[in-house]
Amino acid sequence: MALFKSGNPTLKETRFKSTSLEEVVSYENAMTVRGTLQKFGFLFVMVLGSSFYSWKQFAEGGNVVPLIWVGALGGLAIAITLVFKPIWAPWLAPLYALLQGLFIGAISSMYNMAFAQTAPNLIMNAVGLTFGVAATMYLLYSFRIIKATETFKSVIYTATGGIMFFYLLVLAMRMFGFETMPFLHEGSTFGIIFSLVVVGIAALNLILDFDMIEKGAEMGAPKYMEWYGAFGLLVTLVWLYLEILRLLSKLSSRN
Repeated sequence: MALFKSGNPTLKETRFKSTSLEEVVSYENAMTVRGTLQKFGFLFVMVLGSSFYSWKQFAEGGNVVPLIWVGALGGLAIAITLVFKPIWAPWLAPLYALLQGLFIGAISSMYNMAFAQTAPNLIMNAVGLTFGVAATMYLLYSFRIIKATETFKSVIYTATGGIMFFYLLVLAMRMFGFETMPFLHEGSTFGIIFSLVVVGIAALNLILDFDMIEKGAEMGAPKYMEWYGAFGLLVTLVWLYLEILRLLSKLSSRN
């Protein structure tokens, strides 16, 4: 659904290189790290706004399943479009944020109800852990404790691609009425280990995001790539939140 990688085709270095080579960009019209983070902040506010709407709809007894599908499929369509048309990012990235907010708010409200008795703080814990992991990854990258070497990138790209392929396979199986991967949702030991691995891969994708944004600014990519970089960072953060939420729900189900 909202599972895209930062092994993430949105933030590959070649994407920034191609835009900087195609256009002669003045200093004032060039991408900056600060500008990207500011735009990410704007997108995040939009996610909060639409997620509050879908949460409120669920709380009032509304059917949020359509919001889940609209958010998931709409977000997927926009993500695929932006991979090929990053110049549209100033217009499509905010729309992506709104759609993901609908999806996240609806999913979170359903998890909140399902674990109201066993884990009443499940959502807040997931949000807190997501920001904690993101901040930790940023510090590890900033102090070059973890470096985005070519070997590191290759490993994370491969692992992320494998996870995405597996999720698509599971989705296809469900469409045909098969349910053979209970560990994806159940709190078995293997299920928890699987979720821990996926959370780890999602977290390490943030290192790649920070590296690509920094390199994009160094290359002098055009200003609209700030929106594209912010969008790519949001993709990974949404994925990380959903995986942490799944992990916490598995742990709570064992209590």
